[in-house]
Amino acid sequence: MSQTTKKALEASLKKLLLKKPINKITINDIAEDCGVNRMTFYYHFTDIYDLARWACLEDCAQALANNKTYDTWQQGFLNIFNAVLENKPFIKNVYHALDREQIENYLNTQTHELLMGVIEEQATGMFISEKDKEFIADFFKYAFNGIMLKWIADDMKEDPKYIVDRVSTLIHGDISYALNAFRKDKSLSNDKK
Repeated sequence: MSQTTKKALEASLKKLLLKKPINKITINDIAEDCGVNRMTFYYHFTDIYDLARWACLEDCAQALANNKTYDTWQQGFLNIFNAVLENKPFIKNVYHALDREQIENYLNTQTHELLMGVIEEQATGMFISEKDKEFIADFFKYAFNGIMLKWIADDMKEDPKYIVDRVSTLIHGDISYALNAFRKDKSLSNDKK
């Protein structure tokens, strides 16, 4: 029931964002549209921005589902772009209402999860420290997120498929290359992190 209520509150927020900016929407507006009382809202979220952050994470998690392998990461990344595009009024409002650090944190969490799935798969059988895997994931994560943030700032005009194809061309094989560059000989390394 809790997830159903959260989804209903999310749907109400997205519906209201088609009519006015997030800073003009009240918790009463959301509760009334959703058919619940204010306390129900506060049971699930601390404020409207908490609901907005949760909605972003949910959309992104759904976009990434089953797309965290080397063969499917492009589809996962494209799904994130498409989810953002499908929720354009919501995302634009959130992008302008939340500070950039919160948007980056949201994207970092999702992109990191996608990339670590790919890295773990590609690193099977290799001796690579967790620290090095994290470094590789961070490198690609910041590149992906920079592209995504620029696309959002540019009003999402460019075709997401075109962007993902270009990114794929740039990094084709580079994750494997990076892993091989960080590969360690078990007998020489004390880094078990």
